[in-house]
Amino acid sequence: MVLVKDASGNGADGRPRPSSKGTKQPMDTDEHKRPRGFVPIGVFFLFGATMAGYAAATLLNPGTRLDGLWVLNKTGHAQLLSLGKGAGLGFAVLSALLCAAAVGWFRRRHWGWLLGTTIIAINALGDLINGIRGEPLKGAVGVAIAGLLLFYMTRSEVRNYFTHH
Repeated sequence: MVLVKDASGNGADGRPRPSSKGTKQPMDTDEHKRPRGFVPIGVFFLFGATMAGYAAATLLNPGTRLDGLWVLNKTGHAQLLSLGKGAGLGFAVLSALLCAAAVGWFRRRHWGWLLGTTIIAINALGDLINGIRGEPLKGAVGVAIAGLLLFYMTRSEVRNYFTHH
């Protein structure tokens, strides 16, 4: 440890003061150690939570003005509505899980990393099944995107950024 002295040679209490120069700072405050892409992944989880929450709200209470966004996926909306309230509840659970993943991700908790990678892996499996069942282009794009996310998220630089609290 390096000792710092003021003009009189000591700290305010008359003793030499320790300097922060040459000491390690906690990783939480060391911004340059954060893996590139860390924040966008967390924002992606928050966006997913928002969209899943929107889907849940519109599926649990159909026929409102909120249904307007479903114009982008009329077929999906009709198929989900045919499943009844269970589809809405499923999206509500997904929204909560994605929100939890975002919180754990931004707090750098190992459980947040594990939850996030698990959600992305399950999504990749769903995309693979969709591709096999008749939507090959949509499935292939989904698997490719999820695969790239998993590749990033499982790199040691990213995985080791999370703590086991």
